[in-house]
Amino acid sequence: MLKTLVNTPIFMKKYLIVSLLGLFVVNANNGVIAQKTVAAAAPKTALAPAVARPKLVVGIVIDQMRWDYLVRYRPLFKANGGLTRLLSQGYSCENTLIPYTPTVTACGHTCAYTGSVPAIHGITGNAWWDNQLMRSVYCSEDKTVKGVGSKTDADGQMSPRNMLTTTIGDELRLATNFKSKVVGVAIKDRGAILPAGHSATAAYWYEGASGNFITSTYYTNQLPSWVNEFNNRKVVDSLYKLAWNTVLPTATYADYATADQKEYESKPLGKDALGFPYDLSKFIGKDYGKISSTPYGNTLTAEMAKAAVVAEKLGQSGNTDMLAVSFSSPDYIGHSFGPNSWENVDDYVRLDEELGSFFTFLDKQVGAGQYTVFLTADHAVAHVPGFMKENKLPGGVVDDAGMQKEMNAQLKAKYGIDNLVVSMYNYQVYLNHNKLDSAKIDDAPIKKWIADFAKKNDAIANAFPTSDIMTTPITKTLREMLANGFNPRRSGDVQLIFKPGFIEGGNTGTTHGLWYPYDAHIPLLWYGFGINKGSTNKETYMTDIAVTLAALLKVQMPSGAVGKVIEEVIKK
Repeated sequence: MLKTLVNTPIFMKKYLIVSLLGLFVVNANNGVIAQKTVAAAAPKTALAPAVARPKLVVGIVIDQMRWDYLVRYRPLFKANGGLTRLLSQGYSCENTLIPYTPTVTACGHTCAYTGSVPAIHGITGNAWWDNQLMRSVYCSEDKTVKGVGSKTDADGQMSPRNMLTTTIGDELRLATNFKSKVVGVAIKDRGAILPAGHSATAAYWYEGASGNFITSTYYTNQLPSWVNEFNNRKVVDSLYKLAWNTVLPTATYADYATADQKEYESKPLGKDALGFPYDLSKFIGKDYGKISSTPYGNTLTAEMAKAAVVAEKLGQSGNTDMLAVSFSSPDYIGHSFGPNSWENVDDYVRLDEELGSFFTFLDKQVGAGQYTVFLTADHAVAHVPGFMKENKLPGGVVDDAGMQKEMNAQLKAKYGIDNLVVSMYNYQVYLNHNKLDSAKIDDAPIKKWIADFAKKNDAIANAFPTSDIMTTPITKTLREMLANGFNPRRSGDVQLIFKPGFIEGGNTGTTHGLWYPYDAHIPLLWYGFGINKGSTNKETYMTDIAVTLAALLKVQMPSGAVGKVIEEVIKK
């Protein structure tokens, strides 16, 4: 009877309906089907495991570092040095390249933290010509903000607003509902501001006019007390008292550099400062800008970074924090003296020691194995042309200012208009389109004329309108790098390609910015939480840094990222 009843369509329909309301109990003795109402038990939901992340991410950008310094100077690094620790205990991407031009500071810092290229993130150089404003625009300038703690308005009116994409720090902040802290520290404003990102907790840069670290109202309306306390210590004056002498026996430098004094070296510490030792005491209380051209600029930066870690309690909140540190002094020193100078060798030996002290500090403050570090460079650098000539190597100097003057003179004779060429930023020629439009002159013939004029220069390998980047017969690598660096609102009209070894500038010092490996091959070292030990010669790119960090942190990659995860770096 029961079996028959249960199997009838009517019963099954009623059972399905009523079972939603309660629990049915069948009494087999009398065939009665009774309903027993029970309270619905709340399902037990297992909590998702917490995302495993380091307490702190420390991004280190060395402003101007060739990859080969890691090999050339390795015998000089100390056993407890920072570069030694990264090389021996971390992961090294030996063949990391910059995938765009120009290879300059602002683009490099932005790329490392956005995983993007100038064509997308918009930072096409340290500066560029704006045809709407009809003036040059500095990469981190912001006339809508005011300096905080600054002596001059220009030094403080800075922010990341010209950067069009998010950074890995922005994405970390988003992932933790802005509970993570992100702080940028550097001597150069662009080295602190662009890496820290749009939503940064803070960014601090050094003002040579005052000898203080400053910020802007983009971040805060007054300096935190700990920054004032740091500035009041007058660290720069204390460092000036030390003088700059060789840290190694003088005989050692002959194995790694040319003679101490060379006529093709610049003299950033004064016309009478011809070589070691450098007396810095004369700058105490008078010239706070000179510190940047000595290794003590690295010491100043490291001390400010340590102060930020302590005061902001970075790595202590329970959420992953980020510290973006840029060491600017290697760039000042490298530009002035070049890769084969005593000063450059001395700077990197001291930097290794400075980084070792910094990592020991982090071990105690945050915890050994509790933080992740990456170290890279924003660009490398060419050898000094005088050094190249001395050693019978190809290279030389391009007088870009002279080229611009001559082009304008000939264009005026042809079209009757003054100063049609307004800028030669970033190895590109910018035209005054307002004047051309007013005169109703087609710019195509002028671009062709400029390209033909430039190619007559023995130092110029090629020149063509930037609109023809994708159609001009050039190598695939060069085409991709030029296209990655081209932003139609911020790039110029005619692209100049220098021959290898040639730079723009004068008879002393050197620079960077081209597509060649000596400017584009940079170090990339990883260390700490979640990082494997080892190395790879696989081709990797600066754009891969932020994307690899995003994978490690399990956060979204920055909004304009085009890089790929370097899977070998991350522990499985």
